[in-house]
Amino acid sequence: MSTVLYEVPGPRGKVRNRVSNLLVVLAVAGAAAWLINRLYTHGQFEGRLWRQFQYSAIQEQLLTGLLNTLRAAGLAAVLALLFGAVFAAARISDHKWVRVPATYVVELFRAIPLLILMFFFYYANIQFHWGLTPFSAVVFGLTLYNGSVLAEIFRAGIAAVPKGQREAAYAIGLRKNQVVRLVLLPQAISAMLPAIVSQMVVLLKDTALGFIITYAELLYVAKQMGGRLTYGFPYIPTYIVTAIVYIGLCSLLSVLARYLEGRSRRRRKITGAPPPLTLDEGDASVAGRS
Repeated sequence: MSTVLYEVPGPRGKVRNRVSNLLVVLAVAGAAAWLINRLYTHGQFEGRLWRQFQYSAIQEQLLTGLLNTLRAAGLAAVLALLFGAVFAAARISDHKWVRVPATYVVELFRAIPLLILMFFFYYANIQFHWGLTPFSAVVFGLTLYNGSVLAEIFRAGIAAVPKGQREAAYAIGLRKNQVVRLVLLPQAISAMLPAIVSQMVVLLKDTALGFIITYAELLYVAKQMGGRLTYGFPYIPTYIVTAIVYIGLCSLLSVLARYLEGRSRRRRKITGAPPPLTLDEGDASVAGRS
């Protein structure tokens, strides 16, 4: 028994897969043990380096940085989704004067590194007095870069729907915007969801670049906390705590994605189920005579 792209392994193949999985787990565990041992050898688990985290003032600083990270990521995510939806619609337009400029805009911002976009808004504001804050520079940079990537995700997802769906919709008299909104998009959204969530995770982590332009997000606060002589310059402990926070946030996004994907799958099963077969009186009499 096999699928289209994957041959189901036999008994020997299953044994090989288990052995290889075990070797990978052992290799990862060994690397983690080596790293922990090196940190311990260099005194990174001394109580003095971790003592600051027991104080409420330090915890409030971390919470403030976390809230600033979530504030920038949340606003940028909403704007990036809107940007991606608008430019994806423009890229599949039948009008060349709409499609071509949208293509250039998307390709332009996909090609520019995110940090350069943040630098542009931050230093242009200093030179030309646009009235922007570091928060605005971070949000604008995240919106333009991730919005252009999302535009490609939306366009590719819509284009991946079988051509027959589009032709059938046109055959019953639907206009193009109705075809996209009612036929293509509902089918494409489930395929696009993993890629969209992955890009949201990237967006969340990219807020850490804001510390370079003095935006007081989580990494910026952690850098200040790690440079305190009183606690022996606890950079590594502080960055370990920060990494754990980021891992937790990204894990929550992944859980949300799985929940939405499962809900969408259940909804498709419910709405796609055929109606029960019933017989009217005429058919019932015919069936009885037969």
